[in-house]
Amino acid sequence: MDTVPQVRKVLVTGASGYVGSRLVTTLLSQGALVRVLVRDKEKIVGQPWYSKVEVVVGSATEYSQIIPALEGVHTAFYLLHSIGAGPRFDQLEQKMALTFGQAAKDANVKQIIYLGGIVNSGSNKASQHLASRASTGTCLAKFGVPVLQIRAGIIIGSGSASFEMIRHMTHRLPVMITPKWVNNRTQPIAIRDVLYYLSKAANLPEPVSEVYDIGGPDIFTYANLIEEFARVSKLRKRIIIKVPFLSVWLSSLWIGLVTPVPVALARPLVGSLANESVVDKKHAISQIIPPPPSGLLSVSTAFELAISKVERHEVESRWSDADVIMPPWQKTQSDPAWAGEAEFHDEQILYTDASLSSLWKSIEEIGGSRGWYGADSLWWLRGLLDRLMGGVGLRRGRRDPNFLRQGESLDFWRVESLHANHELTLYAEMILPGKAWLQFTVDEMEHEGRTTRRLNLKASFQPKGVGGRLYWGAVLPFHHLIFPRMAKNIIKEALRKDSELRNTKAPE
Repeated sequence: MDTVPQVRKVLVTGASGYVGSRLVTTLLSQGALVRVLVRDKEKIVGQPWYSKVEVVVGSATEYSQIIPALEGVHTAFYLLHSIGAGPRFDQLEQKMALTFGQAAKDANVKQIIYLGGIVNSGSNKASQHLASRASTGTCLAKFGVPVLQIRAGIIIGSGSASFEMIRHMTHRLPVMITPKWVNNRTQPIAIRDVLYYLSKAANLPEPVSEVYDIGGPDIFTYANLIEEFARVSKLRKRIIIKVPFLSVWLSSLWIGLVTPVPVALARPLVGSLANESVVDKKHAISQIIPPPPSGLLSVSTAFELAISKVERHEVESRWSDADVIMPPWQKTQSDPAWAGEAEFHDEQILYTDASLSSLWKSIEEIGGSRGWYGADSLWWLRGLLDRLMGGVGLRRGRRDPNFLRQGESLDFWRVESLHANHELTLYAEMILPGKAWLQFTVDEMEHEGRTTRRLNLKASFQPKGVGGRLYWGAVLPFHHLIFPRMAKNIIKEALRKDSELRNTKAPE
């Protein structure tokens, strides 16, 4: 079995993201000593590999915080990006890469492995996203540390942004009006093959400083890719009408409305589709790493595996696991009370005979296709407004319909903390003039002379300026419609679960 030599230590940046979290699992299965660099440790606490890695908390823009992560590291995986961070995201990516490259040199790192995007030369100018990906590789290499740039096109896997865009568009739109660049070619690759090449790169006997492309065995146009997904999903053939006048802005706005991917992320992704992304044979990675023994997965097989993972609720990571871009005042969570920041609360407390386990299960199943226990039309409207403002909206849904994991996304919330059978705290990632939390707490206690269970539902809001205070006043009437009903319906669902359990156990 190929394993990373024990004398090597591997650093994975972006470990809370889609590729990074899966790469950690792969490296650990091969016996690697893994360290991860994350900005927020709470976002990976729920990962099954959390206790098996060394965790360093720091920002990739701060040299002093990167150095401790790189000390003693042989190979560093650079999986960071700032796509969706606004119109100047490329400048932020350049700064991060330069800082990381300098720190890697000073820490005597032997190899940097960077996952970028395929940029084919041709008549079309590279999009801002792809140009930034290429610039990142150049910046990383400026300080003399060997950089192995592995470039990929569309990655197909359950939870990837590209897969989610294709899946939701194909399911929701039997007729599509598309830009003419849907005729451009792409060479998708399955996520398991991406992980194969990345993990093999960590085993190379000598450092490599070169650019290599990875791709699956099939080359499709983007239009053919949509048609292939429809075929694999057993949907009717989709009608694709190509027009010359759809701009990137209009296309990304439409994608933001019909798929889980928000406009801020869709815009640079859509801009990249104007470029072909086909493996350049001169840069084929087979020159240093052979294909998997079982062969590369075809597009149809990759789609089938991704769809089956979604249907079996076995999605390991999603594009939304990574940080989203929010206004500056929303980025700092849980400010201390002594800071003097105003905080408003709306609280519901109910008592019930429902069992603690059923109460907790009802809470943990909230959101996604199950909804928010009443007033779903109001939740839908709030999600739509968030989408129209460029936010994430409600369509991110859930990774699993029954179980939550600390750090993952849930509609337009993030699971900030989770203590089974007691407390769930959600942090709002919708666009707001302030910071908001929704907390569910259940416990057992004596009430009116008997043992009962208490459900405490609390909405908290820390406003930003006068606008934040006005916002709280405006939404308070809706809270009175939503939260009492939500608390009652959670209890109703818990009692139903208890009844169902009793009936299941009852003798025939």
